This record gives sequence, structure tokens and C-alpha cells, in this order.
Amino acid sequence: QVQLVESGGGLVQPGGSLRLSCAASGSIFSINAMGWYRQAPGRQRDLVAVITSGGSTNYADSVKGRFTISRNNAKNTVHLQMNSLLPEDTAVYYCNVRGSKYGSPWPRYDYEYWGQGTQVTVSS
Repeated sequence: QVQLVESGGGLVQPGGSLRLSCAASGSIFSINAMGWYRQAPGRQRDLVAVITSGGSTNYADSVKGRFTISRNNAKNTVHLQMNSLLPEDTAVYYCNVRGSKYGSPWPRYDYEYWGQGTQVTVSS
């Protein structure tokens, strides 16, 4: 089993910053990508940012230039630095891990795990 433990959510004023962290532990095989998704009330869960084991990144258009994803492969941790936060960034943020028990390279994956979610609220 794999556990993802998230931290760093909270309440922040518009224009402020938050840093989310996620640590993966357990029986982990060949993580190919780690990322963050978010879900606002009444909306679907959407990609925020993802980073591969090779360091390639992909961001949602709405967060480009404001959010930065980083990863420590040795520690199986992923971080999301969020700057210039807007009220529309308010959502539950979920950590995601995808990998392959058979060593298949990204974008292939045959397992996926989700964190429990952490609330981010941007409000004055």
C-alpha cells in the first residue's frame, strides 16, 4: 500500500502565497509522475500541475506563472508553491502519484494513488 500525506493548506488573502507538500510512503515502485489536482464545490477535479521523474512539468493555463511544482525523487515528495493567489484558486487540492510496477516509462502508468486532500481558501 502507498500513503500520501499532504500538508500546507489553509486560509490566505488574495495575492498571498501558500506551499503545499505531499510525501509518499509505502510500497512504491517506479513513480513516473507526481502532481496536484484541485476540486472546487460543484466542479470536476482538474489538473493543476504535474512533474515527471525526469523533471518535465505541465501546468494548467490558469496557474502558469503563479504556481511552481517541484519534486524530490529520493524522498518521494512533491511540493506546490502557490503565489499571487486568487479567490478562484479556492478548492480542495489533491496530491496524485502515478507509476508503473513493470517499469513502463511515462506517460504510461498502471497504478495511481490520491491523497486525502487539503483545503485552500483564498479570501479577504
